[in-house]
Amino acid sequence: MTSLQDMSQVIASNVRAARRDRGWTLDQMAARSGLSRRVIVQIEQGQANPNVATLLRISDALGLGLPALVAFPEPPRPNVVRAGQGPRLWEGAGGGHAHLVAGSGPPDVLELWDWTLFPSDEHTSEPHTSGTVEHLLVISGGVRLQVGEHELRLDAGDAVSFSGDQPHAYANPGDGPARFTLSVYQPGVGA
Repeated sequence: MTSLQDMSQVIASNVRAARRDRGWTLDQMAARSGLSRRVIVQIEQGQANPNVATLLRISDALGLGLPALVAFPEPPRPNVVRAGQGPRLWEGAGGGHAHLVAGSGPPDVLELWDWTLFPSDEHTSEPHTSGTVEHLLVISGGVRLQVGEHELRLDAGDAVSFSGDQPHAYANPGDGPARFTLSVYQPGVGA
């Protein structure tokens, strides 16, 4: 059985999220629901135990059914991307390719890439937004990484972190394929 405190927190979260999704201020929510701003604040902070009539006024104002206001959020389901199924977003002249295999949405975007570079493949990247950090792990072969004025040679098992808000490039200097994973973290996208 769910406690009243647990239910107050669920209602608080659902009301706050629905109001923000609509871009409404607390005053706008109060005006649309016919409730005082103070009541809305107390509900959104989980400090109130609203009765059914109050919940109905809120759900009507938001255009949601009452069940949506009292629904516990479902835990996120794992998002599996099977081998070779991520979108191929880059192809090199030598036959290399890069697949975006996982990612998150804004405001703090995290991308996970699976890269294969064939001999003579090179990818040059413009600087990303300020604060971007990249992490690269070489799975097989070798990768030449250029970050600003710094050039590094990385071999299988080597990893590096660097600021992605400067020009950078990945290349395969060897005579066989090179494979690496790359994560890109971009904070505050769209802010």
